[in-house]
This record gives sequence, C-alpha cells and structure tokens, in this order.
Amino acid sequence: MDENAYPVSFSVDYPDRDLDRVSTGFRIFTVIPIAIVLAAIGGYTSTWGESDQATTIAIGGTGLLFLPPLLMILFRQKYPRWWFDWNLELLRFTNRVGIYLALMDDRYPSTDEHQSVRLDFPYPDAREGLNRWLPLVKWFLAIPHYVVLFFLWIGAVFAVIGAWFAILFTGRYPRGIFDYVEGVVRWHNRVIGYTFILVTDQYPPFRLRP
Repeated sequence: MDENAYPVSFSVDYPDRDLDRVSTGFRIFTVIPIAIVLAAIGGYTSTWGESDQATTIAIGGTGLLFLPPLLMILFRQKYPRWWFDWNLELLRFTNRVGIYLALMDDRYPSTDEHQSVRLDFPYPDAREGLNRWLPLVKWFLAIPHYVVLFFLWIGAVFAVIGAWFAILFTGRYPRGIFDYVEGVVRWHNRVIGYTFILVTDQYPPFRLRP
C-alpha cells in the first residue's frame, strides 16, 4: 500500500462500454425510487398535536452518525465498531446512488452490493490513533475544503451535463470528464471521513487524484 495514500480511499470502475442511452436520458426520473429509499434511511421526525399533548413519530433511520462517535471519542476514547460499520455501509450506498445520478454507471444502485464503486477506510484505534479533542474543531479546520468543494461541485454539475449529451450521442462517458467527477467525489468523501464520521485525524489533501 502507498504510504502517502489517504486513509479514505475511493474509486469508480470506468465503464469502457456503451452505456444505456434510454436510462441515461431519463436518469433524473429513474433515480427517484432509490433516492426515496436513501432519504428514508436518513430519517424523518414529525410532531403532532398541541405542545402539552404532542406525539412525536420517527420514520426511517438516523443517517450518518456524527455526534455519538464524537462523544465516545471525546469521553471514552472509543469508536464502537457497529457505528463504524453503519457509517461505512451507508456512505457506500449513498455513493452508489450519487454515481448512478452522475451517469457514471447505468446499473441500478444496489442497497448492499458494491457494484462499480469502491469506498473504504480502516477501522480507527480511537485511543492510540485519534486525538480525543480534535473532533471538536475538525468542522472548522475543514472550512478551506468546503470553499474549494463548492466550486468543484459547480464544475462537476456542468461536467455531468456534458457527459449526458455525450452518452446520448455516442453511448460513451468521456474519460476526462469521468476522471474529474470521480476526483470531486473522492475529495468530498475524504472531507466527510475526516470531518463528520471522524475515522481519521489526517488532514485531507487538496487533490482530485488518489
């Protein structure tokens, strides 16, 4: 393994074949069912009735776990394994849906199979490998990344629009556009791993490549 590689690794298999032009043309609609499933995992909470007799109903899951791991790292120097596994698998699923929406794969996103998307990060040793105080300020330290990603994502939106036309006319996803969008998603996942799911203290690099 490359010693300079960032702990959060991400890649997508390039589809070196003709992609489905019909599903590509209507991707904004075909993604809706799986997007609803993903949103349900994120959870929904609603309160009914007057304040003194209110009933709260929670539907779905909880989304990525941020505050619970933060508190456990801070006070116990521990990252429960099942919280780690939940965050990893949910982030993988989220990426499969995102890659499908970005036209980088024409296979419908699976809820459990990895398909063409490879996302991984090692289980952290919270006591020896993570600074217990750093999670309190990671969101602040990552502000430069938020700014850069804002502009990178604008570029990615236009890149996907260009890829949409290319696939409709040629059946192929231009490799240069593919690599750029993959790089933006990779950068985004590194920031998520560092800032929100807290699996590494290594500051994310400012680069699109692995």
